Amino acid sequence: MSIMGTSVSGMGADTNWLSAISQNVANANTTGYKEAQTEFEALVDQSGANSYSGAGVTSSVQALNAMQGSIVGGQSSVTDLAVQGAGYFVVSDAAGDLFLTRSGGFVPDSSGNLVNAAGYYLMGYNIQNGPANITANSLNGTEKVNINQAGETATPSTSGTFTANLPSTATAVTTAADLPSANPSAANVQYTDKTSIVAYDNLGGSQTIDLYYTKTGVNASGQDTWEVTAYNHADASASGGFPYSSGPLATETLNFNSTTGALASVTSGGATSANLSLSIPVPNGQSMTLDLSAMSQLAAGYSVSQANVNGNAASSVTGVSIAADGTLSFQYSNGTTVAGYQIPLANVASPNNMTSINGDAFQANGLSGAVKVGTAGSGGFGSIESSSLEGSTVDLATELTQMIQAQSAYEANSKVFQTGANILDVLNNLKS
Repeated sequence: MSIMGTSVSGMGADTNWLSAISQNVANANTTGYKEAQTEFEALVDQSGANSYSGAGVTSSVQALNAMQGSIVGGQSSVTDLAVQGAGYFVVSDAAGDLFLTRSGGFVPDSSGNLVNAAGYYLMGYNIQNGPANITANSLNGTEKVNINQAGETATPSTSGTFTANLPSTATAVTTAADLPSANPSAANVQYTDKTSIVAYDNLGGSQTIDLYYTKTGVNASGQDTWEVTAYNHADASASGGFPYSSGPLATETLNFNSTTGALASVTSGGATSANLSLSIPVPNGQSMTLDLSAMSQLAAGYSVSQANVNGNAASSVTGVSIAADGTLSFQYSNGTTVAGYQIPLANVASPNNMTSINGDAFQANGLSGAVKVGTAGSGGFGSIESSSLEGSTVDLATELTQMIQAQSAYEANSKVFQTGANILDVLNNLKS
């Protein structure tokens, strides 16, 4: 009976082995699948100097969850994600329960939520209104990553750069009532040169700012002086210029070194400063600091070499990009990029002991240790690769070889069982 019982345990263990092999073979092409490995342990009923009673063998199947699969790049979707190194994506099912997975083939559902083939939703931190507060031992604050939430965006102008040469040979305007800052009639106004720039208000509307540069003479320090005056073009008269319906947005005096032609200082409201900029309140927008530090006054004509202003008009989302650290950014039609989500990675102390869940997902337990969360590329976590998928860790050649071994072992145990049965028949026939 001991022989038969031992061989039956052997056949049971080999059945588990074959079951694990069949699971591996079936998932040889499953994204992020981790190979299952069968381990055997001997059982002994009694062992003495003159006797031995074996109790057979037991087997356990363990997924090699920490094994790195090959990364297959060049996927058509940027939301196909793979982890290179340690860590798992945090996902949730329809009920909101959280799990870990390496199956990163995410696509947007009808609502724009990223979901993989098993129905698990990718979780992340919404950073559209500020950085994420990632707590190592908590998944609080995560939400479904949605790529349809970002609507149109507009950024008001707050800074800019204007660089031009002002002709040193220009005739100075000495009558204050005729300067652009006095907002005289079109017949009386005198100025040297004019340029218009476009800035953006709080709603993304374009606001044209007219800049007038007028040579005014020489100051007490022997510096050549120029007046710069900014007007809202929307306030211009029917002729497109003076007089404006409202006064200037800003006026300053530029003081140039008469020897080098470089801008030396700026005078505003009677105070002279080395801060070489013009502060312009954009209509319906923010205060814009226009950098004038590279302005020059040389014996050449008026020429603008740089006129850049930040901000943008209202723009719609054209796509998304995902960086190696898990930052998902929205790309807008005007060329700007805005961070939307921080996709974290999670891990446990003993990944191989996690509980396997349908859909190539895992759940932490007492043997695996608690879940720890962090940013990809830091704190021991691997990096996230976009437009890539992690292949299965199954090697078919190895599995087929082990299948032959498992089948042979099963057959051998069945022979042992048959031998035990024959011996039992002999014992039963001793009385006859």
